[in-house]
Amino acid sequence: MTERASSLPVLHRSLLSVPASNQRALEKIRMLECDGVILDLEDSVAVEQKAAARDNLRQFFSAGRIADCLTIIRVNPLASEFGAEDIALVRELVPDAVLIPKLETLAELEACETQLAATSPSLAIWGMMETPKGILNAGMLAAARREIAPRLQGFVVGLNDLRKETRVLPKPGRAYLVPWLMQVVLAARAHGLTVIDSVFNDFRDGENFENECLQGREMGFDGKMLIHPAQIEPANRHFGPSEQELIEARMILDAFAKPEASQLNVINLDGRMIERLHLEQAERLINQMHIIERRKMKI
Repeated sequence: MTERASSLPVLHRSLLSVPASNQRALEKIRMLECDGVILDLEDSVAVEQKAAARDNLRQFFSAGRIADCLTIIRVNPLASEFGAEDIALVRELVPDAVLIPKLETLAELEACETQLAATSPSLAIWGMMETPKGILNAGMLAAARREIAPRLQGFVVGLNDLRKETRVLPKPGRAYLVPWLMQVVLAARAHGLTVIDSVFNDFRDGENFENECLQGREMGFDGKMLIHPAQIEPANRHFGPSEQELIEARMILDAFAKPEASQLNVINLDGRMIERLHLEQAERLINQMHIIERRKMKI
């Protein structure tokens, strides 16, 4: 493993969840092309394996960081019997972020912020949005980054727990969940957070996984939490810029680069009215493309 190249900005298209108790899976991460890994100490780790899982992460981090790959440790609830040891491990290893499960209250964010006070400012806090109370409080929680929790940088939606608590059935298309998903996206965008769509549970069902990736991208998510390496390529493809989007983005950049457009906020492009906000969107897509291309050159 090598140090992350600080010159390359971060992508969030694919965040692979890996049980920290599975040492073999941890070793395979180095060969994968996901944008980040969620190293899980919580739900996927049995009670009797919690200590061994923490030791596995110490070994994983001892080899150094994976270049251009976010490392996020999902801890057990801070108030649980495992919370204190998990946070101590986070302070010791200093991943890119700590992921709080079932985030619901400002008190949880404040407690996490306090416990990380002496840690590197680069260590971020992310929150799992996976309970009815958490979804209802999404806006309030996202706003906390302004004062209470300046480390807060992202939300990850967890639909398995949300379905269990609300009794919404797991149907294709997620029709009854879309309003709640959009509520999290809106809260994140209002306060400048990254927002990640929930896992898709059947990694063998490639068609419906791709449909859900497409839906998540259309809803405005930055990427998707994954449960299997087979999901990385389609997630990267769907949450990255398409060729058609890049063609249009280049057209917008070229149009605004013309001298006659230098003082204009709105231009006519092939019969369409294009505003400078579209220029900002085009620049973001082109920047994403450059990041992806530079990564491919490093592989």
